Amino acid sequence: MTEKELIKRCCKNDPRAQQELYEKYAPKMYGVCLRYACNKEIAQDLMHDGFITVFSKISSFRGEGSFEGWLRRIFVNTALGYLRKTDIVGHAAEIETAGQFGSAEATAVEQMTEAELLRCIAKLPDGYRAVLNLFAIEGYSHKEIAAMLNISEGTSRSQYLRAKVFLQKLLQKEEII
Repeated sequence: MTEKELIKRCCKNDPRAQQELYEKYAPKMYGVCLRYACNKEIAQDLMHDGFITVFSKISSFRGEGSFEGWLRRIFVNTALGYLRKTDIVGHAAEIETAGQFGSAEATAVEQMTEAELLRCIAKLPDGYRAVLNLFAIEGYSHKEIAAMLNISEGTSRSQYLRAKVFLQKLLQKEEII
């Protein structure tokens, strides 16, 4: 079944089509949720909530852009909603002044496996993790992140830089760099 047919059948609440869509996209969307969540159980809850939203709003997908991109946005928004609801975003731990990754650290990060990188990102404080994901992985600007998280643009920049310092120290501690 093509993606277009799958979406059309999901719009009609066809359980088989919904199951097929879930099986096709669940692993990727779980990865998105896991990047924002502090543990696997919360990531699973976010994924569940995200798919409920997908199935309730699938008829609003207009076919403009990729369907996977539309899905990803729903899951990112679901995760951000969780972070806002739990008031996690503005309460990151204090870290000394932020700096940029040096070339050795950047090379080490590039050589890490996806699993190693996700494990390190999962250790970030929630606010840092959210901003790092939104800026470095999802590609949002600090202005967009500020609006999404209801924080200032300066706070977004600060948390991103602090997340990088935190990751750098974590990589040094684990002797990855």
